[in-house]
Amino acid sequence: MIYTKLTKIAMKLCFEKHKSQVDKCGLPYPFHPFHVAESMVDEESTCVALLHDILEDTDTTTDDLISLGFTPAIIEAVCLMTHDDNMPYLEYVTQIKANPIARAVKISDLMHNSDLTRLDTISERDVERVEKYKKALDILLN
Repeated sequence: MIYTKLTKIAMKLCFEKHKSQVDKCGLPYPFHPFHVAESMVDEESTCVALLHDILEDTDTTTDDLISLGFTPAIIEAVCLMTHDDNMPYLEYVTQIKANPIARAVKISDLMHNSDLTRLDTISERDVERVEKYKKALDILLN
């Protein structure tokens, strides 16, 4: 992870906004965006990885991100990572593909979310979700 001023702001915001949430396996949610951020290679993608669920899962707004000094490129990618329930999932993924920052983050996000070893028990729904993620990865990687 790249520890620049913006990355530190993103780390603090990510932790603060997600600290009371848990992931599907009951672990503190901030571990997920921090894991995704570890595979990024520059400041912008690291910040987007840390913030990739912040608009969707917290009360944070794009105006908040602007006021904290995040660049237009970071904000655009974070917005692309925010899935509108009215848009079919694979269409949302296709939209992400055009943005190199969002694309890199989404690939890492999908890889982490597809790791069934994170779960104590695996349900049919989990298997179906991973199949959906494989289709998404195929779109992003080809």
